[in-house]
Amino acid sequence: MITVAVANQKGGVGKTTTAINIATALAATGWKVLLIDLDPQGNASTGIGISAGERERSSYDLLIEQASVASCMIPTRIPGLDLIPATVDLSGAEVELVSVADRTSKLRAALAEDAGHEICLIDCPPSLGLLTLNAMTAANSLLVPLQCEFFALEGLSQLLQTVERVQERFNPDLGILGIVLTMYDRRNRLTDQVADDVRSCLHGLVFESVIPRNVRLSEAPSHGLPALIYDHACAGSQAYMKLARELIGRLPERRKAA
Repeated sequence: MITVAVANQKGGVGKTTTAINIATALAATGWKVLLIDLDPQGNASTGIGISAGERERSSYDLLIEQASVASCMIPTRIPGLDLIPATVDLSGAEVELVSVADRTSKLRAALAEDAGHEICLIDCPPSLGLLTLNAMTAANSLLVPLQCEFFALEGLSQLLQTVERVQERFNPDLGILGIVLTMYDRRNRLTDQVADDVRSCLHGLVFESVIPRNVRLSEAPSHGLPALIYDHACAGSQAYMKLARELIGRLPERRKAA
């Protein structure tokens, strides 16, 4: 199974929206997809239509109780897409993990037992704590949503330093799948400047596809639907479909042909 962590320690950059819509796009092209909500806020779970009452087991059980993937996951209304939801219990997981041996490898150990999915996307919390470290240790690749604003560049530098530490200490195979520019507004000169700066520094790591500011992307979670289903024709959905095609092209050769 290919495992991709969707991470950026800065909040509000579109991590959850990206994770939900990329997972939906991959499922629509025939992949068997597992989406893990590793954010205590549980926005990915809500945004894909899984209410709090349906979350009998969660990513907390996967990490702390070492429950199986099969016992924690919930089939979504999207064919081919399963979810491991998050609950408020997850907010205490970092404290509970502090004194545990191999505390950064709990998620990797749990996912090693999964044989039913071809790709796993992990929606990380907006921090570089133990939850995000678990995701990076378990992942083959990192997908970084980056908002087109000045402060996002400072956060990106910190994230890349963390990736280097994870590679050195926990997961030498972790690579950066790509950086996706989100909340792109062509009317704003700063947006173009930030995009140019990121591309000049990181070159081919930055996806050609950009995600625009789009009202329909913001509306979709309140209906419990990915934007790709809520409004397939909107600019945001079209951008995520282009991004998904580009992302598939960057996955390892052992990937399923899509």
